[in-house]
Amino acid sequence: MTDRRVSSAVMTHPVRLDQAKDLMARLRLDRLALDPDPEGPPSALRTALVAWSSAGKGAGHHLVVQDDIDAPAELVEIVARAADRFPDEALVFYTNWHARNGAASRLAALAGAAWVRAVPDEFTPSLAVCLPAETAVAFRDFARDSDERHDDELFSVFFRGRGQGRMGLLAVPNIVEHIGTSSINGHATQGIRLAVCPTSAADAAPLLARGRVLEDPGWVPYMRYGEGYIRLAGQELRPDGGRGHLRWREALPDTGLTEELVDTAKDAHLPQPLAAEVARTFGRPFAEELWTHCLLLGRQAAHAARRLGGAPDDVPADALDRLRDSAVTTAGPAGLPPERRPEAGPDEVHAMKELAWSAVRAGGQLP
Repeated sequence: MTDRRVSSAVMTHPVRLDQAKDLMARLRLDRLALDPDPEGPPSALRTALVAWSSAGKGAGHHLVVQDDIDAPAELVEIVARAADRFPDEALVFYTNWHARNGAASRLAALAGAAWVRAVPDEFTPSLAVCLPAETAVAFRDFARDSDERHDDELFSVFFRGRGQGRMGLLAVPNIVEHIGTSSINGHATQGIRLAVCPTSAADAAPLLARGRVLEDPGWVPYMRYGEGYIRLAGQELRPDGGRGHLRWREALPDTGLTEELVDTAKDAHLPQPLAAEVARTFGRPFAEELWTHCLLLGRQAAHAARRLGGAPDDVPADALDRLRDSAVTTAGPAGLPPERRPEAGPDEVHAMKELAWSAVRAGGQLP
């Protein structure tokens, strides 16, 4: 049993009301938060304000989920235990597989961490967020008069402005999954959007309760639209607020690595048959970009793992192994351009996964 009660709500729109009611019953959530102006311009924030105003009396924390998710029946219990462990933190239980925060989560998984601090220069994924009750009130007051319609963007603005810009903690094992590709709020052009590290509740529960926290992953490799990029440490301090994208070759001088080192690793370790298998469907440039991205990811994960040290004795090693495999499995599909993701069937995903693992292992040998 937990000693802080968590109240809960599901955000919804009338077109998804039946779906939301089913979710509410299945997860034993407390209440519905219905869009107060369903005929108005699309706005997730409008409904979020209703949801964040609906915390139960006496609840120490409030969980808000969106109606287009799937999650296990144990969701609220797992969230409550996490809130007990991190009573003052904003806790995020879903992270998109293709975003910079998704890349930070993937890196953290490979390093053996169960939580990672969100990057400050990107939206905070808002499909399933738990806030301390007083933080929920503060966010509601902060957001009430905003012209922003995306609650995930405003979350990041809110967190950056509070207490030394402390962002939320991302749960690396994702027990919440996004379902469908439709979007009331205009995100359908992003294509298939899934969790970065989908994990069973049985594995996630001990990891989230006792697993390590990666506060600073350093520079983070990520992919978008089939190409590799690097988010540099401190990038949020740039004039554009860090929202720009630096191709990996452009950012490499600031990482301590060189193109010569990357090219030498590629010549020595790139498995040509696997690269050719991926290239048959998605082209040679994508296969090589994926391999290079995962090489850099493996290097950063190995460095982060050394900083974190060994896993606690009561964290199951096999659960960590499955978490790592989940993270690598999503790297290829997430890195594809949105319009190509439907082409990634089981055989294609398997080939991309094997290619990615070869790169992650090679990256662990880089200085």
